Amino acid sequence: MGDCTCWVLRSLIICALFLLQGANGDNPYRFLTWKVTYGDIYPLGVKQQGILINGQFPGPQIDAVTNDNLIISVYNYLKEPFLISWNGIQQRRNSWQDGVYGTNCPILPGRNFTYILQMKDQIGSYFYFPSVGLQKAAGGFGGIRIWSRPAIPVPFPPPAGDFTVLAGDWFKTDHNRLRLILDVGHNLPFPDGLLINGRGWNGYTFTVDPGKTYRFRISNVGLTTSINFRIQGHLMKLVEVEGSHTLQNTYDSLDIHLGQSYSVLVTANQQPQDYYVVVSSRFTTRVLTTTAVLHYSNSRRGVSGPLPRGPTTQIAWSLNQARSIRWNLTASGPRPNPQGSYHYGMIKTSRTIMFANSAPIINGKQRYAVNGASFVPADTPLKLADHFNIPGVFNLGSMPTSPNWGNGYLQTSVLSTNFREYVEIVFQNWENTVQSWHINGYSFFVMGMDGGQWTPASRSRYNLRDTVARCTIQVYPRSWTAIYMALDNVGMWNIRSEDWARQYLGQQFYMRVYTNSHSYRDELPIPKNALLCGRARGHRTRPL
Repeated sequence: MGDCTCWVLRSLIICALFLLQGANGDNPYRFLTWKVTYGDIYPLGVKQQGILINGQFPGPQIDAVTNDNLIISVYNYLKEPFLISWNGIQQRRNSWQDGVYGTNCPILPGRNFTYILQMKDQIGSYFYFPSVGLQKAAGGFGGIRIWSRPAIPVPFPPPAGDFTVLAGDWFKTDHNRLRLILDVGHNLPFPDGLLINGRGWNGYTFTVDPGKTYRFRISNVGLTTSINFRIQGHLMKLVEVEGSHTLQNTYDSLDIHLGQSYSVLVTANQQPQDYYVVVSSRFTTRVLTTTAVLHYSNSRRGVSGPLPRGPTTQIAWSLNQARSIRWNLTASGPRPNPQGSYHYGMIKTSRTIMFANSAPIINGKQRYAVNGASFVPADTPLKLADHFNIPGVFNLGSMPTSPNWGNGYLQTSVLSTNFREYVEIVFQNWENTVQSWHINGYSFFVMGMDGGQWTPASRSRYNLRDTVARCTIQVYPRSWTAIYMALDNVGMWNIRSEDWARQYLGQQFYMRVYTNSHSYRDELPIPKNALLCGRARGHRTRPL
């Protein structure tokens, strides 16, 4: 990678090029340099090889304000290709920076790539993670906080502190061995435990002052398991879900499904001592549990007593809680106008698309599919193939828009859609496990969810007034979830299961949102520094 002088010179040149683009020049720039390495970690008391960013596990916290530009130079010191994706960051007009293989060539060992991201019209709590293979099982993830601009009112007083909670299941097995287990057609084993901020039982402490209120931003960064979050002796006031301010309902515990993020306010109003912060698994045959510590700054007594009990396999409990999460119509979002000024329920949808997940055996191996199509990556990122008009990489319309109840098949599946469509999407789940779906580049309205088969009559149960807008949604066993989504972001976008084994084995596809306009108002040009691989090698991005 050259000596220090070369590195500094290269960084200055890259920064100058980005600034010369001028697309977001009116908003602040924040420059970050990340070195991605292997390192020894002991999350469950056993030495493992983890993926570290700047020597940290979990990785560095990203703090930004609405519309900030982030210039993140990533240096890959691993022995394998690497990419980072930004869960919930919409990359407005800019799927070039999305950090998944359908849009980006991986950063090869010993090489670097500089992401340029804008937190355009967003607030809230999110996270980033490595998107190649099973690298997420080795770390490389971290929290993202997007703060409101000073002039935009927030619907609660400033908290005394702001904590990020990255929780989820964990495996003691090396991520490459986990990948090999999937490659030979088996499913992943049961997780070995749960982590809170990279630590096991009582391994992490949140320190609070008596009488003050704190914000906890909780994300499920695990691979396979829904979780429940609770704090001994304390109630939680929900205030934000993936960029949407919510009605401020109070809960004693919260279900958080794979890939989801929530913000709660917690007031330190109990006797000064230490209390358990508890995370437990949901809908598993054996309940996994881990704890952190809520430490009062004047406490002289450690944690004690039984752990607060949480739900285990109850579906109805979780469904009712999910339905209770509503939009705060009078609160501002990233802009000063109230969230409720967007009347999503009064807009006529252009079409209905249904996606049904399944678990077929294909060529003697376990696979997962959507409408029968089990995704296989192409030899070239789909976004590059689309941009350079490279034939034979994918076929538009190869993603069926309704379930195929026949045998599963392998396909590089791409859904064809048009800019400014307003669509209804139904996720139908006939399996006996909870599904968690994420859509890159978008926030959508959760219209309804219920058991059984969705039919047009199910629309009578839709919430047309104050449902929450978010980017990751659960579908309960043998149930459906329906969403409305405005296709207002041109690009190539990943729609996937957040269960990482299912995603890796085919439960994903890409959505191409197309416009024939060549205006930068609709989509930014290919970055000058875009990595080219596969059949895109030999093409040129654009003149410097």
